[in-house]
This record gives sequence, structure tokens and C-alpha cells, in this order.
Amino acid sequence: MALTVLAATGCAGSGSSSGDGKAGAAAKATSATAYPFTLKNCGTDVTYKAAPKKAVTLNQTAAEILIHLGVGDRIAGTGYEIEKTPDAIAEQYEKIPVLSAPGAEIKHEKLLEAQPDFVYGSFASMFTKEQSGDRKQLHDLGVPTYLTEFDCAYHESVAGADFTMLFEEYRRLGKIMGVPEAGEKLAADQKAVVDKAVAGVKKRDSPLKVMWFYSTYEGTPWAAGPGGLPQHISQLVGVENIFADAKTKWAEVSWDEVAARNPDVIILADLTRGEPNDTAKEKIDLLKKDPLTSKLAAVQGDRFVTIPGSHMDPSYGSASAVPALVDGLNKLG
Repeated sequence: MALTVLAATGCAGSGSSSGDGKAGAAAKATSATAYPFTLKNCGTDVTYKAAPKKAVTLNQTAAEILIHLGVGDRIAGTGYEIEKTPDAIAEQYEKIPVLSAPGAEIKHEKLLEAQPDFVYGSFASMFTKEQSGDRKQLHDLGVPTYLTEFDCAYHESVAGADFTMLFEEYRRLGKIMGVPEAGEKLAADQKAVVDKAVAGVKKRDSPLKVMWFYSTYEGTPWAAGPGGLPQHISQLVGVENIFADAKTKWAEVSWDEVAARNPDVIILADLTRGEPNDTAKEKIDLLKKDPLTSKLAAVQGDRFVTIPGSHMDPSYGSASAVPALVDGLNKLG
């Protein structure tokens, strides 16, 4: 998600071992990709002439995905670091130079100092002249890029936003990095996590209504709308997203709308950016103190499910959001 501040980045948790030492060694030994090849990415044809040796990831989530593909040692720098690195990959992540201030984007000049041969990012707002440089600028310099298909245009809903799209991103990155088998393995491992969780969904007579409460900005709540992974996960587990009719994948709503739509359960994004009402605890305190929301049955009954905010945006941790939600809903009855 990107508001004035971009979304928190991803945490590991799906059970895939693709980021461990053995997987990394196997991935580095692979050279099945035939170069050069061209991919259409977010409407742009990008040619990759060789396996990158000095990749720069514009955000922590992107770096974590490459680490889980076993190519973390080929990351020459990363940015937008705003939360604790998952323990499973902390040792590898800490070796990567951070090219931006905490919670900030990499600036174009700093990016070029790293002399990247590939740039990968998870947010369209980072590929701008004001930030890391737009994609055309980088392509003109001979630096191929990849932008997640979930965010080709800032903030817009994405048709077909689902795990299939995320797993295809793993496969594409595996091919770009010259480790296609690692991409296939990561996709298969995470699909298994999702499938197992969905199989454990408790049957109900009617679907629960849920609000995916991400953050607040100047007192206004932001919730998941259509065209993002939260909407897809809602459909997978058989719940109704109360803002599925919004115009964007992350929607600026109002407390009056929340009260009128009266969710049965509120799914809380637990964020660690340091912004007001970012943590799940802060969100619960806000909901309980507000004169309007404190009267909601979901709030009075503590019908909350907490999920790391980073898992709500496309990332390695996104697969883990499914078992977390299923377990939380099953416990609520």
C-alpha cells in the first residue's frame, strides 16, 4: 500500500526454505536461463541480457524475495527499510548495503553509485524521477528493471490480483536471475501453504463481513478495497470484504461508512513504521475510544484478527496471511 508513506515491507513465515543456505547454494549453481530474453512487464518490454550480478532492490520486501530465491549475495544495495528483518534471513539481509535513510526511498544518484545491473521494486511510486529514477531513465542507461505487476500504476486496483500473479512474479524473477528452478520451488512451496490453509476454513451458514483496517492518515481510516491480495484472500476463505466496492485497492473511507457497514470482524494490519495508529494495539485502542466505533459489535466483542501489515502487500510473507486469517477466524467461532 502507498499513501503519503509507503506500505510496510514483508516478513517471512510461509515455511518455505528457499532462503536457507542449502537452497541458496543450489540456486547459485543453476544456469538454465537462456539470455537474452524479453519480458513485457507493466506494459513495457524489458530485455535481460545476462544474469544480474549487482541487483538493487528498492524496498525491503523485494530484497527478501531475492534472498528466498537464493541470490541474496547478488544484491548490491536495498532501500526503504522500515521493519525488523525476519530471523530466518536476518544474517543474509544484514550483509546488504542500505542505500537510503531509515524509512526512506533510494534517491537516483545513490542508486547509480551502486552501479546496478538490475533494479527491482514493489511500488510504482519509487520508480519516479523524484525518487530512484523512472524506468525509462534506467533503461536508457542500460539498466533493466522489474516492477511488481500488482502496482504498475500507483494505487490503482489490479485485475486478476491473486496468488497466481505473485507466484508468476517468483518465476519471472527466478528466470531473470538465472535460477528458474528456485522460482518454481518458491512458488510451489507457497502454493502449498495457501492450499493447506484454505482447506482448514471453518464452514459457516453465511459469510462473515470483514474490514481490512490498514492505517489512518490524518485521522482518516484506510481499508482494503478490490484489486489487491486482501480482496483475493477474502474470496479464498469465504468472507465478505465490506469495501469490495471501493474504487481503489486501498481506499480512503470514513468511520461513518465503517459503522454503517458494520463488519463482523476487523482484520488489523500490524505495522512498525512508527506512524500514528500503525500497530495493531494502537488500532484497537483507537477503535475502543472512538465514540462511534466503540459501539460496533466487532469492537465490543474483541473480534479482531491481527496480520503483519507487510503481508497485506504482495511479498514473500503474503502466503502466511492466509493461515493467519483462517486460524484467527476459526478461533472467533
